Order: sequence, then C-alpha cells, then structure tokens
Amino acid sequence: MNTGRSDRRAAAMDWAIAVGVAATLLVTGLAGRHSGTRLDPLGPVLLAAGGLALVARRRAPLPVLAATGLCTVGYQATGFDVPAVAYLFAVYAAVRAGHRAVTVVASVAMLAALPVAALVSGLHDTGQAFAQARGALEIAWLVAAGAAGEALRQAERRADEAERTREETARRRADEERLRMARELHDSLTHQISVIKVQAEVAVHVARKRGERVPESLLAIQEAGREAARELRATLEALRDDDTTPPRGLDDVPELVERARAFGLDATLTVEGRRPDVPAAVDRTVYRIVQESLTNIARHADAATASVLIDCRPDSLAIRVDDDGRATPAAAPTPGLGLLGMRERVTALGGRLRAEPRDEGGFTVQAHLPVDRAR
Repeated sequence: MNTGRSDRRAAAMDWAIAVGVAATLLVTGLAGRHSGTRLDPLGPVLLAAGGLALVARRRAPLPVLAATGLCTVGYQATGFDVPAVAYLFAVYAAVRAGHRAVTVVASVAMLAALPVAALVSGLHDTGQAFAQARGALEIAWLVAAGAAGEALRQAERRADEAERTREETARRRADEERLRMARELHDSLTHQISVIKVQAEVAVHVARKRGERVPESLLAIQEAGREAARELRATLEALRDDDTTPPRGLDDVPELVERARAFGLDATLTVEGRRPDVPAAVDRTVYRIVQESLTNIARHADAATASVLIDCRPDSLAIRVDDDGRATPAAAPTPGLGLLGMRERVTALGGRLRAEPRDEGGFTVQAHLPVDRAR
C-alpha cells in the first residue's frame, strides 16, 4: 500500500515538473519573439514537447535525453533562442540512472549542433549565433546538472548498501537468536519430557507384565509424552534450519484425528476439493489449528464427538473444527494462549479466524487462509 502511494506521488511530481518546464519554455520562447518576425508553428510544439517528455525521465532516461536534445536543436533551428532547461533535467536523470558515458557523448553532440541550429534559423549573424547558442546551453549548467545526478546516484548507492548491511546484520542476529532459543529449549525441556515419557512407558510395561489393566490416563500420558518429544524435536530442527522445512503439515492431519480417536474422542476428518499447492507457512498453520483445536476439545470441552472439515479451494483453505462439548454462548470460555497463538498465526498470513461457542451447543473453530497472499 505504501509503495503504491509513493509511486502515485512520484508520478504526480513528474507531471508537475514536466508541465512546469513546458510552460516556462513556451512563455520564454513566445515572449522573446520580435513582433516583426514570422512565427514558425513548429517551434512552440517543440518547446512543449521538450518539457512534457520529462514525464518519462525516471522510466526511460536515455530516450528522454534524446527527445529533449532533438527538441532543443529543433526549436533553436526555428528561431526560438530559449535555454535548454528540459535537456538539463534529462542530463540529471540520465546520470542519476548511471548512463554517464552516453550522456557525455549526447551533450558533446548537443554543443556542436546548437550553433548550427542557430545559424539555420537566420535570425542572427555568425558571431551572434555562436554567442546565443552558447547562452542557450551554458557548459557550466550542463556540468552542474551531471554532477548533481552523479552525487544523488552515489548517495542512493550508499543508502542501499547501508540498508543491505542492516538487513544482513538483522538476519545474522535472528539466526543467533534462533540457535539460542533452540539450545534453551533443548536444555530446559528435553530432559523433563524424556523423563515423563520413560516413566510412563515403564509403568505401562510393568502393568502389562503383571497382567493388570492399564488405565486410560496412563496410556494418554504415554502417547502425549511421545508426541511432545516428536514436536519438540521438530521445533528444534525448524529453529536450527531457519524454518525452511515444515515439520508438520496438511498431510499429517489424519494422524492427529487418529490420535484423538485413541483418546476416546469420536473424531472424523473430511477433506473437500482439490488440494492446492500451498506455501509451507499455510501448510504448517493448518496442522497447528487442527492440533490446538483437538487438544482443547480433549482437555476442556468434555465432548464425545468432534468433526474436522478442510475445504480446499483454488486460492484458499478453509478449516472448521466442531465439537459437541459443554460450551454455550451464555457461558463462553476464556480464550487461552492456544487460541491467541492460533489467531496470531492466521492473522500473520492475512487470514481470518473465528473461535466461539455454537448456538446449538459445543465449540467451533473456523479459519480461512488465503493461499496467494501467503505465498
């Protein structure tokens, strides 16, 4: 949005400069005409064309340089002894764009052609023609225009280099921070999760060896420990690899639903449409939405059934997770960190998220993720 506004502002400025220069050339040329001399209609046209050509000086500096130079020589040849203001602007733009050698050659040709054009006009004798042509395009002004363009080009190049250096520094610091976070997570969580996982597996093994019934809660702890270990390992890999490879995605959603069924929840998965080629961020976000929704259902909803619907559209993905739990519009649960994190993920991709109790009871999570914008 800011780029579009900046482009419109630059275009408006270009038009203002072009119209202003064209008007100045016309007024100066017509005011300098003697009443007894015949007015060549081609002269005013060349004066206006030379100024208006400056509209395109940013996009096509060399064609504008040629056009303003030809117009300057043309209106000199028709008897309009007007300073080559438009050509000076074109020199500035061409040098700023980096075309120094071409600009020097064109300017030398201009300096050679202007005296000839003044002689062709027949308004002055030979000595006066050379003096008037030299006045139309002062060499000092020509050098100043080129120097100004070169100075601004160098300043812009230094600014780009400084910006590139800042980006590289920020990227390096981000990489260092990711590695630090990976080390912190590894040191603080890996051991504890491993202990929980091992203890749960030992307890299940001992119970089965004794022929005792294994409690569902113990099996859930065992599975949760395994999943936590997998998720932590995938997260650490993503942090170390700059998040270039998504650890989990849309293809892993059926596994989430199967795991929810193992915990006693009657969960179903429906995928509609043809899956588009989604960016990694969208792929990962779909998995996280379904994972967080099913986790919340298992922990807080006291639900018996849950349904997951993924609607694949050409330009977007729609996700809906419903349950038949105890949530009602009159007693809406307070959003936790899971829902807040889910909303942040969706918003960052330019999507929409709605998470609230349903009128008929239960809770619904609906997300819409645009594929093109995320890409």
